[in-house]
Amino acid sequence: MGPPRHLALLGDLDAETVAWPVPFADGLATLFGMRGRSVAVLASGDPFWFGAGSVITRDLSPGEWRALPGPSTFSLAAARLGWPLERTLCVGLHAAPLSRLRPHLAPGTRLIVLLRDGGAVGDLASYLAETGFGATAMTVLESLGGPREVRTDVRADALPARDFGHPLCAALAVAGDGAVVTAASGRADSLFDSDGQMTKRAMRALTLSTLSPRPFERLWDIGGGSGSIAIEWLLSHPTTEAVSVEVRADRAERIRGNADRLGVDRLEVVTGAAPAALDGLATPDAVFIGGGLSEALLEHLASTLAPGIRLVANAVTLESEALLAAWQDRRGGELLRAALSRSRPMGPKRAWEAAYPVVQWSVTL
Repeated sequence: MGPPRHLALLGDLDAETVAWPVPFADGLATLFGMRGRSVAVLASGDPFWFGAGSVITRDLSPGEWRALPGPSTFSLAAARLGWPLERTLCVGLHAAPLSRLRPHLAPGTRLIVLLRDGGAVGDLASYLAETGFGATAMTVLESLGGPREVRTDVRADALPARDFGHPLCAALAVAGDGAVVTAASGRADSLFDSDGQMTKRAMRALTLSTLSPRPFERLWDIGGGSGSIAIEWLLSHPTTEAVSVEVRADRAERIRGNADRLGVDRLEVVTGAAPAALDGLATPDAVFIGGGLSEALLEHLASTLAPGIRLVANAVTLESEALLAAWQDRRGGELLRAALSRSRPMGPKRAWEAAYPVVQWSVTL
């Protein structure tokens, strides 16, 4: 059982052959319907690296299957290009948006990208040009490891107008002057679309440091604004998860747009007011309150969340500062007051312009 292109390579067989249908999920019922028989499933390369392996085996017991992996597309591409795989980013975009590449687009970066079909090659080249990386050296590799293998080397902004055959991948040596999404917390404010309701860069870096994201952890970002805290949490590691809760529908839509554009479309956006909007959400490992701070919200979080969850809240008004001071007195944790100033022109000279000071309370419940 396998895709028609794989079955065609086998020649005449005595065994029954079954073409795997499209979409892929439709073939699972056919496969599981043959339980008890000896069945060979054909797949390209290493089925457990952006492949079908984990999907097929998750409903099978260990004794029902074994895998015989071949060289992956990534390995074959690296062998053609002479690139060290340990220093090359490998990305699967079969069913994912091209914006997943956005955090990785920086001059000097090398990527090998799996694409859904030949038409996606032109989409990828256009995306690179639109984001300011049209100078990227792009190698399109069709039918790697097979008798129809073809290699095309081109700049992304000069892709020839021709059809590319599936299956394929693209290798990218990124170049250009597009804006880079830096690796450190506190990315540039200009990366986020905002109506002004946003934790600004310096305070965002401090807040992310206090939240301390770790692999496989989930964040609740309450009062999302532009979504900058949740988005940076997700940018910290590919396994992190986050929910951004925002009461205003227009801001929730803006959060969704920011997340999609910056390559973290896995962000869950909830429109509603906390604490009611928190009902039914998967348990977090950390909670940030950037808006909507109230006694009722803190009481709800303290009474419903399990011990060990990290809570960070930022306050600007005197009333919200007093609330955090009272809770720190009752529950412990750390209070921090950050007062930031930036230089601004004052006539022919310069002076300091102070932002509103921010009081931050952090505690482990």
